[in-house]
Amino acid sequence: MSEKEKEKDSILEKRSSRRTFIKNSGLTVGGVVLGGAIGSLFGTKNETTTMTQVPVTAHPTEIVNYNEALQFFTRLEDFQALSAATEQIFPEDEHGPGAIKLGAPYYIDKQLASPWGRNVDDYMLRPFKNGQNEATRGEIMLEGLRKLNDVSKINHNNTFSKLKEDEQITILKDFELGKIDLILTSSATFFALLRQLTIEGCYCDPLYGGNKNLEGWKMKEFPGAYLSHIDVVENKEFVAKKPQSLSSH
Repeated sequence: MSEKEKEKDSILEKRSSRRTFIKNSGLTVGGVVLGGAIGSLFGTKNETTTMTQVPVTAHPTEIVNYNEALQFFTRLEDFQALSAATEQIFPEDEHGPGAIKLGAPYYIDKQLASPWGRNVDDYMLRPFKNGQNEATRGEIMLEGLRKLNDVSKINHNNTFSKLKEDEQITILKDFELGKIDLILTSSATFFALLRQLTIEGCYCDPLYGGNKNLEGWKMKEFPGAYLSHIDVVENKEFVAKKPQSLSSH
């Protein structure tokens, strides 16, 4: 077994061991880890429970957009790399906003946090056929994004999100062509997944966290989630309708 295969097996083994530990320890309810249970399991220096009053700083009338709350990413550097990469794949131009303003990075975050991002419905046990990957989509994205930053630091002494546009494009092209070595998968597979999720985030129903303010549909003149077009079906001229989301029903 090569060194790369050993390292890959080690990563996947740690993932499996951690999940097995949490499952067998009874620290989950409906898939949610109980933070207090973990704390009581390992113990603390001070066993006395203290209540701390947290001051409320938000204005009571302030509108909070919960679509822009991270669910999967725990490191800001990873999310910043994701945002910059999606903007290069779907940039802002004279026709409309790019991936960032459309909320594509937050859409991707939600997808990776979902069962789909953990490959819950996929067969994930060896032996594999037809090039199937044993890593989850979430793991593939994390490794790829961190490799983006690693390559950026080596070549330009800075993280990917802080590079110039042409520098970012050059690195992404290398990933797309499979020139960058990853452990869990190929860089081409990572880039294909990133591109797929970016486009989905720009054109999905806003209900899923992307296509902010329906701007993606407006650029395409796509009406969205109308239950019926019976009111205009007999019109001889084209009728432009204002896009609407599933959430409007």
